Amino acid sequence: MRRIALQMKYCGTAYHGWQRQKQDITVQEVLENALSITCEEPITVVGCGRTDAGVHAWRYCVSFDSDTKIPLDRLPLALNMRLPEDISVQAAVEAPVDFNAILSCVKKEYTYTILNSRIRDPFLAPFSYFYPSPLDTDRMAEGAAAFVGTHDFAAVRSVGTQTKTTVRTVHYFHVERTGDQVILRVCADGFLYNMARAMVGTLLYVAQGKIAPAEIPELLALGDRRLTGPTVPSQGLALSRIWYPGVVGEMMES
Repeated sequence: MRRIALQMKYCGTAYHGWQRQKQDITVQEVLENALSITCEEPITVVGCGRTDAGVHAWRYCVSFDSDTKIPLDRLPLALNMRLPEDISVQAAVEAPVDFNAILSCVKKEYTYTILNSRIRDPFLAPFSYFYPSPLDTDRMAEGAAAFVGTHDFAAVRSVGTQTKTTVRTVHYFHVERTGDQVILRVCADGFLYNMARAMVGTLLYVAQGKIAPAEIPELLALGDRRLTGPTVPSQGLALSRIWYPGVVGEMMES
């Protein structure tokens, strides 16, 4: 029995998030079905985290145990023959026996893309939030910097998944404009339910002048979700980087 880690990516448009559910189709269900057929044994995977319906993953990691004799350099090709076009396995490595895709994760980066243009682009629609009003990205960047550090992030968390603590550490939060696209990248040791999307929504309020950048620390201290910005739509969000120690970390950066 080996512990195997996969690097994968997926477009979340057609799926009701990552985690297997009773009725709706999810990425986990599709992957486990392909793995079970390919490895000729029942496979249950551990994913590096939940992504909501419509959210994408440019980099994602799963771990599982298997007796498969398929060489790991050939496993991605074998799996991709059974996976739909919107899910792809990029690489596979043998991981330490105590590796766990979610518990071993050091930090994650999410990227949110806003199409800030008067005219929508149908080719970007599945992967960005169309926002036609002008955005002051300098003001948004100032607000983003206020999220950096160790804080209680209950003020930007939707009610949902239970967690022992709402304290997280944000390592960086960058805002940049490339043409008509505003790209927001936030890295943290972990994310609460809808935390990334609520932080982006709060920065939209900052850009509109509804919230001052200097107010963000006070809003975090108050911990009242009603005082911060909206949860922006899911299609603009993608899990973009994941950090691990050792051989899995090397695979994820390759």
